[in-house]
Amino acid sequence: MADRRTLLERLLIALANPAVDGVLGSPDIVEELLLLDAVHEKIVIGSMNRGGLAGADWEIDDRFTGYDAESLVKYRLDGGKMLLRLVDSDPGTIPTLEACARAVSELAEHGLMAMVEPLPYARDGSGALTMHKDAASLQRAITVASGLGVTSAYTWLKIPAPDEVSVLDATTLPVLVLGGAPSGDPEADLASWGAALRHDVARGLVVGRSLLYPPDGDVAGAVQAAARVLEAAR
Repeated sequence: MADRRTLLERLLIALANPAVDGVLGSPDIVEELLLLDAVHEKIVIGSMNRGGLAGADWEIDDRFTGYDAESLVKYRLDGGKMLLRLVDSDPGTIPTLEACARAVSELAEHGLMAMVEPLPYARDGSGALTMHKDAASLQRAITVASGLGVTSAYTWLKIPAPDEVSVLDATTLPVLVLGGAPSGDPEADLASWGAALRHDVARGLVVGRSLLYPPDGDVAGAVQAAARVLEAAR
């Protein structure tokens, strides 16, 4: 993803598929797609907290350095997305939790979607972060995210496809299935997404690298394969 023009070219290919409803991105990406007239009549969700740099000592203290509710309204975007990594042993979780709750409330005041991505993490013996994918940890994270802010009327959850689809029983809020880090096996990824999409609360997919950088380089084919999985689950 280091080549900016290649990234934009791949985004344009993905957005050209009529099954793709929109894009989630940071302000710089959104602005370039607007200049390219690539998001006309598409849903555009702005990324809000970008301060938790991967591998940094402060990674879990994920400050809101992108869009805020005021700018999302000003630029007429459709909502904002926030990442909430829950690490019980890391005090950096607390300010992030509070900031996400405030953002949910502020977005709701303007009738905008708050897309919350709650992910349970822990630090191993070396201090490295590892995501917990077990059912209990995911359900706890879902429950925490569902209760953020003064109302959940505009809250959507962005959740990784769980091994046990019953994990999604933890919420009645609309859920978008997260693509996550590419596994290297596109067929396995598609099967995992398809299983999650059959749950009643699932509303769609939010996938980045797995579709933009598929192993065979065929972005259009990867996007179309995901579209077929989504259609089959409806």
